[in-house]
Amino acid sequence: MTDETRQTRRWPLVVLAAVLVAGLAFAIGRFSTFGGADPGPNAADVGFARDMQEHHAQAVTMAMIEYRSTQDEDLRLLAFDIATAQSQQSGQMFAWIDGWGLPQHSTAPLMAWMAEDGGHGHGDAEASTDEELRAEMGMATDAELDELRSSTGAAQDCLFTELMIRHHEGAIEMIDAVQRLGSDPRVLSTAEGMAQSQSREIQALEAIQDRLACR
Repeated sequence: MTDETRQTRRWPLVVLAAVLVAGLAFAIGRFSTFGGADPGPNAADVGFARDMQEHHAQAVTMAMIEYRSTQDEDLRLLAFDIATAQSQQSGQMFAWIDGWGLPQHSTAPLMAWMAEDGGHGHGDAEASTDEELRAEMGMATDAELDELRSSTGAAQDCLFTELMIRHHEGAIEMIDAVQRLGSDPRVLSTAEGMAQSQSREIQALEAIQDRLACR
């Protein structure tokens, strides 16, 4: 059996694993909304949970592209970890919003909840386009995603590390904001875990960049 055949056969299993992890996280997150005295979320908690789901969805997309294509075993393992961890977190955040009895989506601009953060905000969200706001969140453009899909070998690996580092850095800014503005203990605890794991992943990605001479 060739390596390509093995990767092709593993691919549906990776997708299934991500779906199962997200489903389990939803169940756990949904259950955790019942019982106990809970004053309820504030605007930052809800905005973070909504916006970070969109942010995570793109990270999972990029990680799955890399997992399926790369020949670098370190990157394949890291991409798998990113995809499964962020799928789990997305399921958890979806469950929070569901448990709060709120819609999953809002008409408010991305990052509008960060406007209360004084000088730490990302400018005037109302005056920015979605594309500009996503760029401020560290997200890749459609053109960059197309380039990631079409590139191969070391070029793809280097592009993936570049895009994912930027993506993680944007997430950490959002995490910093919710830690200042949020109030729900589950949100704050999960955000802290995200910050720690994504900081470690940035270090791992930078080490891979050095090994591959990407920079």
